[in-house]
Amino acid sequence: MAENELLATARAWLDAEPDNDIRTELDELITLAEAGDDVELTDRFAGRLQFGTAGLRAAVAAGPMRMNRLVVRQAAAGLGQWLLDSVPDAADRGVVIGRDARRKSDVFAVDTARVLAAMGIKAMLHPGLTPTPVLAWSITGLNAAAGVVVTASHNPPADNGYKVFLDTGSQIVNPVDNEIAARIDRFDPLTVELAPQDHSLIHWLDTAWDDAYLANIPAVRLCPDVPGVPIAYTAMHGVGGVMIAAAFTAAGFDVPLVVAEQQEPDGTFPTVSFPNPEEPGAMDLLFAVAELNGVAIALANDPDADRLGAAIPDTRAGTSAQSSGSTGAQHTWRKLSGDEIGWLFADHILRHTEGDDRLVVTTLVSSSLLARMADAHGVHSAETFTGFKWIGKIATERAASGQRLVFGYEQALGYLVVGRPLDKDGISAAVLMAEIAAVAAADGVTIQDRLDAIAEQFGRYETAELSVRMPPTEGAAWVRRIEADPPTTVGGVTVESVSSYREANLVRFVLEGGTRLQIRPSGTEPKVKLYGEAVDLDPAELDRLLHALAD
Repeated sequence: MAENELLATARAWLDAEPDNDIRTELDELITLAEAGDDVELTDRFAGRLQFGTAGLRAAVAAGPMRMNRLVVRQAAAGLGQWLLDSVPDAADRGVVIGRDARRKSDVFAVDTARVLAAMGIKAMLHPGLTPTPVLAWSITGLNAAAGVVVTASHNPPADNGYKVFLDTGSQIVNPVDNEIAARIDRFDPLTVELAPQDHSLIHWLDTAWDDAYLANIPAVRLCPDVPGVPIAYTAMHGVGGVMIAAAFTAAGFDVPLVVAEQQEPDGTFPTVSFPNPEEPGAMDLLFAVAELNGVAIALANDPDADRLGAAIPDTRAGTSAQSSGSTGAQHTWRKLSGDEIGWLFADHILRHTEGDDRLVVTTLVSSSLLARMADAHGVHSAETFTGFKWIGKIATERAASGQRLVFGYEQALGYLVVGRPLDKDGISAAVLMAEIAAVAAADGVTIQDRLDAIAEQFGRYETAELSVRMPPTEGAAWVRRIEADPPTTVGGVTVESVSSYREANLVRFVLEGGTRLQIRPSGTEPKVKLYGEAVDLDPAELDRLLHALAD
């Protein structure tokens, strides 16, 4: 973009920008550009934030490459047009809208409703902060045409985002994302029409859908007569805290012991730099509460409460340990991998449900052990593309042939332990994980004992992950180069097969001895992700092979 064109475009955005803080920021960037420093302004106006299967996510800031009200209005208009073009009775069925506690989530949600109402589409706003699972639940309950939740999930504090759900309660998949993106392009973000906030098509919901969600929680339990055990929990400054307490009560469990510093929603995330249970250090405050109180398991939601992390006492560690308040045992806490949590859920669900119509589903980058567990129980299994939305799609397709989803998971801490809606749910998953801990205690064993029993039956599956940070375009190009010219050896081990999954942007290598390595660019973050899996292999060797592939 030429300098004069860049400044003219930025000034037009400045005139249209409704928020004073974003106006001040953009005005300063324009002043810098006028003085000859246009690097940052050029970056903000280098294109448009692309709408994909994860919707939109970026830092809250000025310009079309960031999250702001003008970008959100344009996205809402594109979604509205797609609904009018593609979904019968969409205007009457309407769109349900929820939000988290991040910066500007409130105005992004209201602006979405105003845009949709101006297009003749009913908009239904949840009254306060809304966990993503409750939003997804209300879509199907209201028979809405779609749903929107304003959240950046587990992204860094500066970010916000925009997730779109289909009427099944699952997130959009290809080609719907491309169809919506094409319609977004038709709208000028500076001139999108807005209805007044008191428009007759804008409806504010009450808390009835929270109540309806909670009314289903007792059905999550498979062993309802087993008494609970002490649990520690963190909401990680997100929106799950109040709902978790209510869900545990509804399930017949005591309310978990919480990390007080992280219990209240706070979009600045003052105690954690990266509010993702997978990230190193994110669960440290939870470990301290768990250690002090001698609980059986420690659980964490991400900020919009659709993911679940977990940790257990690691009595094998024996170093740098503190004393447990209840037993006096010396131990540290071990964070479970997403796959380990998935194995525990699968083991519990398959042992306590019946029917040869049962179906379990996981993703390409999750452990292959789920399929073996399904075979052992004589039930159906499937593997699909990365992202929970694909699990929902498979469940819908298989339902037509009489298969019933009883469990779906992805290793990035996403779990569906009930049949509705078709999206990951960190709240109901927390309830069922509490039951798993309770059943183990009633049987006189630990969570680690459960994992050891699974390993004894199927072999000890080792999984590992590695992320290489780089801009999205560079990451995609790197994966394409590896796909076009794959290595014949990795770390001195022969590559026996190479498979490409184009729709998932993923390449899979199977090495001599059965080790599986995979690589794909992230769909939501500027990084390339590598995944490894092996059976009865030294974890250090698996880690070495992953790094060798990255090099």
